[in-house]
Amino acid sequence: MKSVVTASQMAEMDALCTQKYRIPGLILMENAGRGLADVARTMLKDPIGKNVSIFCGPGNNGGDGYVAARHLTNMGAFVTVHVLAERAKIAGDALVNLTILESTGYSIDFLKRIPQTLQPPPHLIIDAMLGTGVSGPLRGLYAQAVDFLNAQSVPILAVDVPTGVDADNGVINEKAVRAQKTATMAMPKIGLLLPPGRLHAGDLSVVDICMPSEIITLKPSQTWQIEVGDIPPVLPRRAPDAHKNRCGTVAVVAGSSGFTGAATLTSQAVMRSGAGLCYLCSPLSLNPIYEIKLTEVITWPFDDAGTGYLHSGCLSQLLPKLRGQTVVAVGPGLGQHEQTVELVRQLLRELAQPMVLDADGLNACEGHTDLMKNYRGELVLTPHPGELARLTGLSTNDILRDRIAVARDCAAKWGVTLVLKGAPSVIAFTNGHIFINSTGNAGMATAGSGDVLTGIIAGFMAQGVSAQDAAMAGVYVHGLAGDRASRRLGQIGMIAGDILCNVPQTLVDLSRE
Repeated sequence: MKSVVTASQMAEMDALCTQKYRIPGLILMENAGRGLADVARTMLKDPIGKNVSIFCGPGNNGGDGYVAARHLTNMGAFVTVHVLAERAKIAGDALVNLTILESTGYSIDFLKRIPQTLQPPPHLIIDAMLGTGVSGPLRGLYAQAVDFLNAQSVPILAVDVPTGVDADNGVINEKAVRAQKTATMAMPKIGLLLPPGRLHAGDLSVVDICMPSEIITLKPSQTWQIEVGDIPPVLPRRAPDAHKNRCGTVAVVAGSSGFTGAATLTSQAVMRSGAGLCYLCSPLSLNPIYEIKLTEVITWPFDDAGTGYLHSGCLSQLLPKLRGQTVVAVGPGLGQHEQTVELVRQLLRELAQPMVLDADGLNACEGHTDLMKNYRGELVLTPHPGELARLTGLSTNDILRDRIAVARDCAAKWGVTLVLKGAPSVIAFTNGHIFINSTGNAGMATAGSGDVLTGIIAGFMAQGVSAQDAAMAGVYVHGLAGDRASRRLGQIGMIAGDILCNVPQTLVDLSRE
C-alpha cells in the first residue's frame, strides 16, 4: 500500500528531516528541483533547444522551480522564470536558490501583471506557484495566472499540487491549474487522489527527495492508496477438496417490483466472486422472473400478497433461513415501502451473521443508525454520497468536500466497515484507517454497478475473508473488472453486466500477481 498524506503531515515530515536527521532544507529542495527537472525532461522527450516557462510563487514551491530551472538549462533547454511576487517577499531556501539562479546570469521576470503571450512560445509550462499552500479561493495575480496558464495550448507540469487544489481533500475553490502531470514531493498528497483535484493533477509522479524511510514510521499515515500487490494475499483460496457448502453461502435479501435487476446482479456477483451457494430471498409474485433470469442461484420466494415487495410479515419465515447462511446481503432494489423498511430494521435487530448493507437497506436506517451501531455481527455498509447524507444529516456536498473525514467518522461512530462509493471509492475501518481505491473509471457510473459490488464483497466474506479485507478487495476487484470492460467496450456503452462478466478473469489476473 502507498501511504498518502495531508499537507500538515508532509510539513511535519519535512521538519523531522531537518531537526532529527540534520538534513538541511537546501538539500531537500535541491533533490526536489532535480527530480522535477527529470520529470520535465521525460515530458519534453529531448529537452535540447526546447523552451520551458516556469511560474514561481514566493515560497518553497517556487524554490523547487528555481532549482529545476538550473538543471533544465544544463540539459540544454531554454528556460524563462516568472515570479508572482516582489523579490523582497522571497526568503529562506527559496531566496538562496533564486540568488544562485541570478548569479548564473538569469534575468528573472518579477511579474506585476500577467503577460498576454509567452515569448518564446514554450513547449512546457511548469506551475511552481503555490502547491500545498492554497487556502481559500485564489485572488489577484494568482487567479489571473491560473486562467492564463489554462488557456495555453501546451502541457503543464505542476509542482507538488496544482495551484488552486486543496492538498488535503482535492477541493477547488473557483479555479485551479489543469496540469497534464504533477510531480509531487516525497509522498502523494490526499487531494491528488480525490475529485476534482485528481482531474486537475493529471498523471502523478512521486519525486524521491531522499527523505529517510524511518520518518514514515515516526509519523505514520492513517491513509493509504490500494495497490495491485495488496489484493492477492487477501483473496479467498479454493482447497483441492472443496465442495459448495465449504465455499460459503450467501442469502441476498433484495428486489421489488421494477427492481428485479438489482437483485439479479447482486446474486450473480456473489457466485462470480466464488461463494458456493447463493439464495435469493424475494417476493413470491416476482419469482417467475428470477426463475428465468437466474440459473445458478436458488430462489426463496416469500408470500407478498401480490404487492411486489417483501414486508415485515415475512420475518418469521425469513429468519430461520437467514440464520443458516454464512453471510447476508440486504438492500439492492428492495424498495422503501413502510413494511419493507420495518423488515430491514427487524433483520438488523435479530441477525448476527456478517452482513453487507446496501441501497434500500441503508435507507431503512435513516433516523435509526443505532441499529447499525448495535448490530451483533460484522457489518459492511456500501453507501453512495446521497445515501450517506441521509444517514448522517449532512448534505451530499458536505460529504463530497471532505469524504475521507466523513467516512472515517462514520465508521468509528457506528463500528462498521464503510465503503463510500465514488470516483474513487473510499474504504474506512473502525480504527480510523482509510484506503483509497486506485481502480475504476467513469464508465462504471451506470445503474447496477453498486449491486455488483455488494455481491462481490458478500461473496468474499462467505469464503472466510474478513469484512475489512473483503471490502478493500471487493472495491479493487470491482474497479479492475470495470477497467477491463472499459478497454473492450469503451466507457459510454458499458453497463453493470459488463463489469460482472469481467470479474472472473480479473480474479485470474490477480491470482497471477
